[in-house]
Amino acid sequence: MKNKTDIIIIGAGASGLFLTALLPHKNIILIDNNAKVGSKISVSGGGKCNITNGSVTAKNYLGNQRFIRNVIKRFDQDKLLSWFQKRGLNPVVRKKNQYFCEHSAKEVVDVFKKEIGQNIFQLQTTVERVEKRGELFEVLTSRGVIVADKVVVASGGLSFPKLGATPIGYEIAQSFGHTVNTLSAGLVGFTVQPEQFFFKSLSGISTEVIITIGNKRIEGALLFAHKGISGPAVLDASLYWQKGKIIIDFLPNLDPETFKHSKKHIGRLLGMPSRVGKAFLESFNIKDRASNQLTHEEWKKIATLKNYTFAPAGTFGYSKAEVTKGGIETDEVDASSMMSRKVENLYFSGEVLDVTGELGGYNFQWAFSTAFVCAKALA
Repeated sequence: MKNKTDIIIIGAGASGLFLTALLPHKNIILIDNNAKVGSKISVSGGGKCNITNGSVTAKNYLGNQRFIRNVIKRFDQDKLLSWFQKRGLNPVVRKKNQYFCEHSAKEVVDVFKKEIGQNIFQLQTTVERVEKRGELFEVLTSRGVIVADKVVVASGGLSFPKLGATPIGYEIAQSFGHTVNTLSAGLVGFTVQPEQFFFKSLSGISTEVIITIGNKRIEGALLFAHKGISGPAVLDASLYWQKGKIIIDFLPNLDPETFKHSKKHIGRLLGMPSRVGKAFLESFNIKDRASNQLTHEEWKKIATLKNYTFAPAGTFGYSKAEVTKGGIETDEVDASSMMSRKVENLYFSGEVLDVTGELGGYNFQWAFSTAFVCAKALA
């Protein structure tokens, strides 16, 4: 005999958990292929979960701006923070406007567990496909078939495959005729071309930069890594990069013209960690000596640090990515309910949609905001 329930929620991540918590009087089965709920929450933000940001607008996201605005205005960061505070969780501000758990990301997961209870969870269960027969959905899983009136796909993206990420959400959407826009790793580091291989020797060193991609200008720290470059500025830049060149200002607060005639060694005047400055000088075949001794041609090379232009070879991939760019086309989803415009009673929530936030709590806010909108419709 097939198990029957009112609502099946696929994915026990941030969006699925919050959605379930907001529907205490509904008969729900929450399915996840992991042994524990909130796996990605637990490791996010260095283990402290960057819940949201003090300033959230549609401009912080890549995606359909009108769709994003309509969702965020229904449940913004202030409403989210208030919801958590009423349940004893008081996030603290770190890194400018970013809200984190005070001690551990476990605090967020514990709030959800307390709100939900355990009997709703069906863990270590793989969803294989979803079919609709008449008015009912049949969800075929590794543990059998579950029938429901409504299905919510909150299965997340492809990042962190070691935490159980799978393409099932996209596959379900496509099986019901939805468009899934090109998927790629987002909030991820860049690999480099042979000309920039010297970056790898600087692994672990960070420096402040400004990165320009098209009309987008991103300020922050760049971290040199074994594979290329990472760090907050690079992760945000990865949202807007597809292929082609990027421009990095490695001297964001300096104008080389101001120290052209100095007697100090050029390496000391570049305003970046000494190893980084030395590596760039070596790549330019410039001997570190008094600035006023540099030739015109050498100054031209130094000046390129203000607009260092190169094409990344690629990204570090999904294993290092924090999110997935692309996803289910939002024109095919109702922003007032998160319900499919193609299939009645099929809903989508969170990262599985083609909306991706910048670094700084925006993606968790999106997960929670879409869950709230979806919950209002389901209630």
